This record gives sequence, structure tokens and C-alpha cells, in this order.
Amino acid sequence: MPLRLAVRDIALFERAVRFARPFRFGAVVVEAAAQAFVRVEIEIEGKGRSVGASAEMMVPKWFDKRAHLSPDQTADELRRSLTIARDLYCKGSDFDTAFGHHASWIAAQVESCAKHDIPPLAAIFGAAEIDKAILDALLRGADADFFDGMAANIAGIDARLSPDLGSEDITQFLRGCRRGDRVAIRHTVGLDDKVEGEGGVADPAENSGARYFKLKLAGNPDADVARLVRIGRELARLPRSYHVTLDANEQYADLKDLRGLVDRLRCDAALVPIAGRLLYIEQPMPREVTRNSPLEGVNAYDFIIDEADDSYHAFVAARSLGYRGISSKSCKGLYKSVINATRAAKWSAEGERFFVTGEDLTCQAGLAVQQDLALGALIGMTHMERNGHHYVDGFADTPIEEADAFLAAHPGLYARAGGKVRLAIHDGDLLTASLTAPGFATGVHPHWPAMQAFRQPKARTLQEQTI
Repeated sequence: MPLRLAVRDIALFERAVRFARPFRFGAVVVEAAAQAFVRVEIEIEGKGRSVGASAEMMVPKWFDKRAHLSPDQTADELRRSLTIARDLYCKGSDFDTAFGHHASWIAAQVESCAKHDIPPLAAIFGAAEIDKAILDALLRGADADFFDGMAANIAGIDARLSPDLGSEDITQFLRGCRRGDRVAIRHTVGLDDKVEGEGGVADPAENSGARYFKLKLAGNPDADVARLVRIGRELARLPRSYHVTLDANEQYADLKDLRGLVDRLRCDAALVPIAGRLLYIEQPMPREVTRNSPLEGVNAYDFIIDEADDSYHAFVAARSLGYRGISSKSCKGLYKSVINATRAAKWSAEGERFFVTGEDLTCQAGLAVQQDLALGALIGMTHMERNGHHYVDGFADTPIEEADAFLAAHPGLYARAGGKVRLAIHDGDLLTASLTAPGFATGVHPHWPAMQAFRQPKARTLQEQTI
């Protein structure tokens, strides 16, 4: 049975994370960013108080790509999204289910953020991070692990935000969920990453033995094709079978340009090493264009939305346009991922194929990668994009005592190498066994006294908001 809880306190922190190499996706290059941390204290009805935590990178220029905003301004949007969500969730002291708290505040969160010119995708970030921490506290207080707790629907997820489903659809889906013991990594190849030779895409020291690859696109069919041909030549050297996905991060201006890419994928013999192993193409066009562009003439491949996934209705709308899938990212909401996975299973049972994928907005070692990995393993993913370990040097500047505590709690997920505690990849896979400790795949929490104070977001001028 779902447990009821009241939110008693929410504290926000952050920590600077330096990248070991630049990460270029779309029109932005990220070399450092702040990671947000949430600490929540709840009271579980009849059980007492419990503390939970979550973490996520505040990646600039992904949630909001508007050209007139600087990277720092878009990161501040995420800070403000978190502070708005904190204030909303702390407003009342009534007991409700974990999902009930989320459902009560998500519309107000989006509306409040809109008053600060924050778009829906950035608005849901704040709620998503607090929801993860609340769930962690709930599971810890109930002495339950994430997988067993979610199978029993401890959070009380229902269909009030997804009227196309029935609450029993969600309950039945969760009841059938089982943790996957291993999840294969999908290795990201950023736009500035080396392609050939040592340090290139086929170098085992670089790709960690991956069998899946996510290739970033820049939005120019000719330039993208030329780069894909080079990558295909390198991947063809691998001594194992592989698959690829393509991610344009909204860079294809319209359907005409997208057709140009798809036509080349279908007909260019030099692209066979890519096209013959292509699983899907992710978010090719800007989110605003996506909503008004049925996928006509490009249905030789499956497409998914990612940045256009900014509401509980997004997957339903995308399906009507010809999209087959949607991404799961815990920074976009764990409950929305569960509901979208329920939809995919239900729709697929009706005869067509729909799916949810695991994508990674640089989930860092520690809480972020653990919770996102657990979510994917719960809803049936066999491979997920993992790029935090690729662009950041292990636990980076995390205090060594804290990194060691995570290593001790998750000996199959982390290892010490090159003087750092870092993600342990076993023949291209991540192991999930240690994520079954009580809580939302946490095991241990960060060392809170070592955290930096949460920066207050800067207010944008009226001119900046109306450009």
C-alpha cells in the first residue's frame, strides 16, 4: 500500500564540477557546470521522520536553448526552478503520497516558473529533483529498496496526470517490473570528440568496451554525413557487434533538412556501418517545430523526442506525429518516465512498437548516476547513454572521504583507478546489484558540510525577458 508523508524541510546545495574534456552538443560547449544537491526531511505517517537526497548537473543551454540567453542565465533558470519547487513543496504540512505531493504542485511549478520566463522543460527540473529526494526518504523510512518499493507502488502513482491511462494500468505495469542485473552503457561521441586513432571512437580505452554508441549531430546534413562516414569506418573495426543512435539536440531546422539526412542514410553506401545498425534518431528538430511537424517522408527510421518532452501529454502528442519513442531522464521527472513506460507497454500490446530510451544529461558519479540508472533498470532498459564518466574525471573534486564512502557502498558500480574513484564498467555493462539498498538507489548520502551554499539565481531584467 502507498505510504503517506508530509514534507518538513528541503535544503539545496551545489558543487562545481570541472570537465576533463569539452562536451559539445548542439550549439554549446560545456567545460564546467554546477551540480545541484537536494536534502529533504519528511515525516512518514505512523513511522516518524526520514531524510532523502538527490543530485543533478545543472547543464547550461540544454533545458533552454534560446539564443539571447547566456549559458549562466540558463543555469540560473534551473536554480530558480529549484527554489520555486522548494517553496511550493514546503507550503503545506498535510500528509499525502509521494506522487500526490508531486501531482499537487506540478502545475503550479510550471505556472510560477513561467512568470520568470522559464520554459516548461526547465520548470520541471526543480520538481524532478525534489521528487527524487522525497522518494529516497520515503524508501529509507520504510526500509525498502527502490525496486521492491516501486513494484508495490509505494509512491502511490496514479493516472490523475495521464487521463489516457487508468490507474490500474500503472499499477499493473509496476507490478511486472524487475531489476535488470546489467545495463549496457551507450557511449557518447560529442561533436568535438576525436574520431580516429588513439583516443578515438574505436579505442577500447576510450569507449570502455561499449557495444552501443550515441553520435551527436550538428544539424547540417552534408557535414553530419561526412562525420558519420568517418565514425562508421572506425566502428567497423570493432571486434564485436554494435548499435548506434543519433542525437541532433534540436539542430535540424525543419523537416526538409531532416529528410536530407534520412535520404542519405537510406541510400549512401558509405553510411552502411551506421545506417545498418541505427536504432533511432533523437530530437532532430527544435521543440517548437517538432510539435507542428508530422514525420512525413522520414519514417524509414524510428524517432524519439527528448527536449520536446516537457509535459505529461508530450508522448501522446508525439505519437500522433509519428514518433515511436521518448527519452527517460530522471532530471525530467521519474514519475513521468514510469507513466511513459506504461504507455509504451500498453500501446505496444495493441500491435505497434513504442519504447522508452535511457539518455544521460551528464549524470555524475554518485547520486545522479545511481538514481537514473536504477530508474532505467526498473522500467526495462537494456542499454542507456552514460556520459558523465566520459567527460568528468571520476568523482572529480568530490572530497576523497565522500568518494570512498560511495565506493564502499557500491563496490560493483565503482572502482579506484588512476588515483580516482570512478564508474566501473564490466565488458561494456554497469552492474545494478548494489542499488538495492534501502532508499532510492543511494546507499550513502553526500557529506553535507562539504557542500557549497546554493547560489541565489540572478533576476533577469525585463528587457532580457522580452527579447
